[in-house]
Amino acid sequence: MRFSLAALVTAGLLAAGGVQAQNVSPDGLHLLHPFATPTPPGVPHGAAYLSISVEDDTPAVLVGARSPVSESVEIHDMAMDDGIMRMRRIEQLEVEPGTTQVMRPGGGYHLMLMNLVSPLQEGERFPLTLEFAHRGDIDVEVEVQTAPEDSSMGMEHGQH
Repeated sequence: MRFSLAALVTAGLLAAGGVQAQNVSPDGLHLLHPFATPTPPGVPHGAAYLSISVEDDTPAVLVGARSPVSESVEIHDMAMDDGIMRMRRIEQLEVEPGTTQVMRPGGGYHLMLMNLVSPLQEGERFPLTLEFAHRGDIDVEVEVQTAPEDSSMGMEHGQH
């Protein structure tokens, strides 16, 4: 019996998070477990996460995103630089064929929700449109939830 990478990743994420996620699978691409973390009142920005799995021969190049919950959405990367965690905006995120990019709290890639309309509250859901080069726009529904305790220990780019 053959299991797809996306099915295994989905099962692992759902088991770890104990939540139900809205997964979207347009041709050759799997968008798994989109979620955002709650924000306290007065905090102007939030973060959203998901996994992008490419099962065809075309890289998935995320070039932007948008949502009605914020003025804009930026693709960000967090990494250690001389012992200091730094966050920087990037123009695109490329996921190679046969790999999965897992966005998660605690470091790495994420979608920064800039200038929130209102704080993100546990249990809410909101639409997010992901903008892919050569694949077009893809809509997902994001659930606001507290990040699983082990979310910062997720898979790195290219690991299966």
